[in-house]
Amino acid sequence: MHPSDLASPDRPVEALSLPDPARRRFLSQSLAVGGAIGFAGLLADMIGEARAAPGDPMPFSRAQLLDEARKRAGEAYQEPKFDLPERFATLTYEQYRDIRFKLNRFLWRGENRGFQVSLLHTGFIYKQPVDIFVVEDGQAREILFDREMFDYGQSVKPPDDKADLSFSGLKVRRPLNSDRWEEFAMFQGATFFRALARGQIYGVSARGLAINTGDERGEEFAFFERFWIERPEPNANSIVIHAFLDSKSCTGVYRFTLRPGDETVMDVELTLFPRVDLDHVGIGALTSMFLYDGTSRTRFDDLRPAVHGSDGLAIVTGLGEHLFRPLANPRNLQISAFVDQSPRAFGLVQRRQDFGEFEDLEARYDLKPSCWVESVGDWGAGAVQLLEVPSESEIHENIICYWRPKQKLPAKQEFSAAYRLHYGRNSPPAGELGSVAATRSGQGSNPSFRRFLIDFEGKMPPAGAVKAEATSSAGRIVNLVLKPNPVRGGYRVLFELDPRNAPLVELRVLLNDGSKPVSETWLYRWTA
Repeated sequence: MHPSDLASPDRPVEALSLPDPARRRFLSQSLAVGGAIGFAGLLADMIGEARAAPGDPMPFSRAQLLDEARKRAGEAYQEPKFDLPERFATLTYEQYRDIRFKLNRFLWRGENRGFQVSLLHTGFIYKQPVDIFVVEDGQAREILFDREMFDYGQSVKPPDDKADLSFSGLKVRRPLNSDRWEEFAMFQGATFFRALARGQIYGVSARGLAINTGDERGEEFAFFERFWIERPEPNANSIVIHAFLDSKSCTGVYRFTLRPGDETVMDVELTLFPRVDLDHVGIGALTSMFLYDGTSRTRFDDLRPAVHGSDGLAIVTGLGEHLFRPLANPRNLQISAFVDQSPRAFGLVQRRQDFGEFEDLEARYDLKPSCWVESVGDWGAGAVQLLEVPSESEIHENIICYWRPKQKLPAKQEFSAAYRLHYGRNSPPAGELGSVAATRSGQGSNPSFRRFLIDFEGKMPPAGAVKAEATSSAGRIVNLVLKPNPVRGGYRVLFELDPRNAPLVELRVLLNDGSKPVSETWLYRWTA
């Protein structure tokens, strides 16, 4: 569970494929934004001595933010100080959930703009204040904190007039499932943000930037310290949010364009200004939770058949190969790197979507979204990196994936990237290829063997025209069987692994018609 779950008192209750024209349109839009840098002369109004007083309008453009980030990166980093009053810093989870932004204070309430925004209070684990602005006609106006914006419920005493409090984030709302203004996206905590599609609840989280994640040097957390929300046009179908990032190692400027629906899509454009050489950064970072499923059921004495927010890592390589790696909750930290050249897409997906797979009326893992990253432009050489962290509880997000560029990001040199996040019930489109629907594992015919079952579903050639290809990095594969699945359609592959005392074996299975693949490539790491 991600910490932002704790700040979501109402759990809103679904959504794929980006055609080439849309991809080109996003690229052209990104280039157009870059052209705005010519307006940098407005910078003095934003960060100079003549800066407007809080709440007063001031000129705004993305070019200003880029200039400020560039300037800030050349200065010594100043660690932020959070002087949150003690009784708010020590709020319990239940108390923090009692603090709610009042309905009548939602931004653009009653204006028929297609979106409304509510703000989040500081407190509990959310101790870092963020400044939030509304942008209209090229002017930005800061929203000043007012305790009267919030209902503090029965368990929290409202602050006094002199309390130094602020906002910690924001929620974006739209009537997705009913007439209610339900939240479909949230920005809160470091650079974390989340979204969902129609008929779904929050699951996988995204991060604006990962720095030294899983590195022995220790992870560094950057923060979004300010947000600018552009006022939508009447009856708008999209909303734009800008964010300013700061950390010990870099500054950055982000632009998010959100389009909610059956599939919720978020365009992300970022420019980083490294203070130092960055040799371990993660772009398009996603985090989720995996406790157990049919491959590891015996480790957990639990009533539920499976517990996870995502069940696989899906990748579409630069050459167009479709990979699927079932997630694991290992006994020791596992880090995997899938080396590639400009990948087309990757993400953490939830392919199990039947209630009976989980039997959980509270967490409703069957309603968790898949989220995948579609790259925009040439990302060059690097690797999709996957971290699987041992966990004994479902409250921890123990799965992390991101794109790690091969080349370091040099200090004092700008780095820009763009990608599109897809939230919904699907993973990257496989076209005519069959997809991995389920993976199960159990005792083999020999005490030292391990038996595997893989179900492939989708459009594939008829029986007799399909062959199963299975390989292992060590040991040997025995008793390989391919058979049609008359119940669910598609094919079922069964085999046994004889590890031959190997401590780790990488497995690979795909279906082909003798000349080309007709399914995704299933990948799996077995450990003793």
